Amino acid sequence: SSAPAMTDPIREILTTTRRIAVVGASSNPARDSNRVLAFLAARGFDVTAVNPALAGQTIHGCPVVATLDDAAPLDMVDVFRAPDQVGPIAADAIRLGARTLWLQLGVTNPAAEAAARAAGLRVVADRCPLVEWRRLQLPT
Repeated sequence: SSAPAMTDPIREILTTTRRIAVVGASSNPARDSNRVLAFLAARGFDVTAVNPALAGQTIHGCPVVATLDDAAPLDMVDVFRAPDQVGPIAADAIRLGARTLWLQLGVTNPAAEAAARAAGLRVVADRCPLVEWRRLQLPT
């Protein structure tokens, strides 16, 4: 008997997620967080940027809020922050009922990732949703 084909967990995340909070989003078009936010918004995701310095503004038509609590309810938390800042963000994602914690390229925090997994969240680390979208050849 043949085992059922494994579904790519990243494909599953990107095709079932609706509401995404982008933590550390920047209004600077040269920043990766700005480009990824624009990409996700253009693909129809309900995106909220989290950046206390820009709260009340919009980036690519998406609202900017000060805290992750202000972005709830949410499905996925996409983190553009230094690895040592991930712990409290992961704790907030767990508390707010997020389904996925996504850490951008270059961002890993094994303790925070383990805590999120233990709480039932899917965790993607050191990856970029824009890159993965293209790798999986999802509709553009």
